[in-house]
Amino acid sequence: MSRAGKIDTGPAAGLAAAFADRYGREPDGLWQGPGRVNLIGEHTDYNEGLVLPFAINRATAVAVGLREGRTARLASGFAGAEPVEVDLKAFRPETAEGWTAYPLGVAWALEQAGASIPGFDILIASDVPVGAGLSSSAALECAVATALAELTGAGLSRAELAAIGRRAENEVVGAPTGMMDQYASLLGAEGSAVFLDCRSGRAQLVPLTLEAAGLVCLVIDTRVVHAHATGGYAARRASCLRAAEVLNVAALRDLSTADLARAERRLDEETFRRVRHIVTENDRVRRTVDLLRTDGPGAIGALLDASHRSMRDDFEISCPELDLAVETARAAGAIGARMTGGGFGGSAIALTPVDKEERVRAAVLDGFARGGLRTPEIFTVLPAAGAVRIAGP
Repeated sequence: MSRAGKIDTGPAAGLAAAFADRYGREPDGLWQGPGRVNLIGEHTDYNEGLVLPFAINRATAVAVGLREGRTARLASGFAGAEPVEVDLKAFRPETAEGWTAYPLGVAWALEQAGASIPGFDILIASDVPVGAGLSSSAALECAVATALAELTGAGLSRAELAAIGRRAENEVVGAPTGMMDQYASLLGAEGSAVFLDCRSGRAQLVPLTLEAAGLVCLVIDTRVVHAHATGGYAARRASCLRAAEVLNVAALRDLSTADLARAERRLDEETFRRVRHIVTENDRVRRTVDLLRTDGPGAIGALLDASHRSMRDDFEISCPELDLAVETARAAGAIGARMTGGGFGGSAIALTPVDKEERVRAAVLDGFARGGLRTPEIFTVLPAAGAVRIAGP
């Protein structure tokens, strides 16, 4: 197969051959969608605010082949994922089950947008950790959306494909997430973060030149698994919506730090703290973008630290493992650290000088061992390109 984006490495290695073994024919192509790290701007997306994620060099790869009729056959390398065969004519959002809700949700959302989706075979592989706050779900959605849109000639823009992925996640999977993850996975670029205004949908690339600054972004996957479709994430979103209604604004995006005194008078103490996080986090995103454009990534450490404190104390979405990862990494030499993703588990990131990387790794591992906690997975990530076809006939 010729290469349209990258060679078959990572999760794509051997995927075409595995597809042929399973389905008895070659795929029409291979595509991949990257996971993402949110550098800063947490829970601001569904409040129509500002976020600053970047696509990472870990991805979900899909081998896809169209077939006659309206049957979809799906198989995956995910642990415990049994192969499934589905009649697309009979599919409804409420009939989706388990891991297949993501690719089938994308196919359904594409049809709702006017695309004509025939039957297809798909095989999925990934090296984005599931439940780690690195958006393994959006990586899968964007890989599938890019593949099916290209194969069917849907003619959709990257922004429209991001909306497809979000609709699948919201209406089929049932996770009340915002638009950030899909935009990051589709619009990412090497050496850049994606500055996204979640109200207007306007996205700009901002330089994130870690290597030139002598820095690495360490991801510390605590292996405490979270789930967005349940629990605290939905509760935080509902709290923000109630606060906006009480304060008579369309969304918390419309508040500035000057409005916090009024908000404190009108809201109960817990809801006020939720609002304070959103308002100050939007401000931190703006300041981070300004610093990246002027002084580079070495200047943003204090803002990462402040973001974590806000998520820990005001939004209350951290956990002991995330706090330990952040505090230990900072004490060992990271210039800034914070949890990333929806919270209640998942990963922390630590912006670390190259010459202190091994010290930080060792300190975090030792801290978790001393606490009798599960050994975290620690790895580096770099800003990478968005979803792309990586091989085809």
